[in-house]
Amino acid sequence: MSQRSKAHASPAIRRFARELGVDIAQVKGSGEKGRVTKDDVQNFVKAALAQPRGATGGSGLQVLAMPVVDFAQFGAIETRPLSRIQKLSGANLHRNWVSVPHVTQFDEADITEMEAFRKQLNEEYAKQGIKITPLAFLLRAVVEALQQFPDFNASLDASGENLILKKYFHIGVAVDTPDGLVVPVLHDVNQKGIVQLARELGETSGRARDKKLTAAEMQGGCFTISSLGGIGGTAFTPIINAPEVAILGVSRSSMKQVYQDGAFVPRLMLPLSLSYDHRVIDGASAARFTVYLAQTLADVRRLAL
Repeated sequence: MSQRSKAHASPAIRRFARELGVDIAQVKGSGEKGRVTKDDVQNFVKAALAQPRGATGGSGLQVLAMPVVDFAQFGAIETRPLSRIQKLSGANLHRNWVSVPHVTQFDEADITEMEAFRKQLNEEYAKQGIKITPLAFLLRAVVEALQQFPDFNASLDASGENLILKKYFHIGVAVDTPDGLVVPVLHDVNQKGIVQLARELGETSGRARDKKLTAAEMQGGCFTISSLGGIGGTAFTPIINAPEVAILGVSRSSMKQVYQDGAFVPRLMLPLSLSYDHRVIDGASAARFTVYLAQTLADVRRLAL
């Protein structure tokens, strides 16, 4: 029997550890009879991240530990514990940022016609309680782009020497909740239309804010969309949700004067920020991906092809 199999932990905790890249056999359990709990796994990750890189004998750049500062000596302070979501996502984001070579490609999409069509659909489906958001169109457009550029719908294997190309299209959507960011996954987006996606988005976002998402609803993602359009901003650099190899950031659209057919005309432009894993994707591929995505959003008829 392997050391891993001897670890005293439930199947759910074992799966949780695998998702964080943790060898469950190395985690000391604090539960009854030495059982490994979720807190044990989280604390193991936090302790590993707190160590200077290379402290365990591995190679790489040595990073100094953060200094311990008594902030109260400078003025009044308040200590507030991080939420459970912040603790978990913080460890994941740190791991992804230091282990994946990020590059971000920026572009803009002309969504003038798409927005007009979206408003028309909203009027038609208002009585059914369905709100058609730009994100529903983005989901379908992203799948079109992933089908054209399959390397973006992939993950590196554990050895880092092979690329696993996925034949399914499950898209994660970052949702802002009072306790922090969560990323539910919409499955088989390629098989669903704009209205169905809009309905699922509304239902899923509601469950996320009510803390009713199941573990299964946050697993299996191939690609993630993080939309800040409802808040503002012109661009940002989203952190890849490893083991995915790319993530799309979307900022607030704005009217701009665009030169077309010999004249400047007002067009609604949507900023796109595509962060990608440079081990898998090069700059030329990223540029082609965003150009194709922008063209798809500019002509919503393409989504029906």
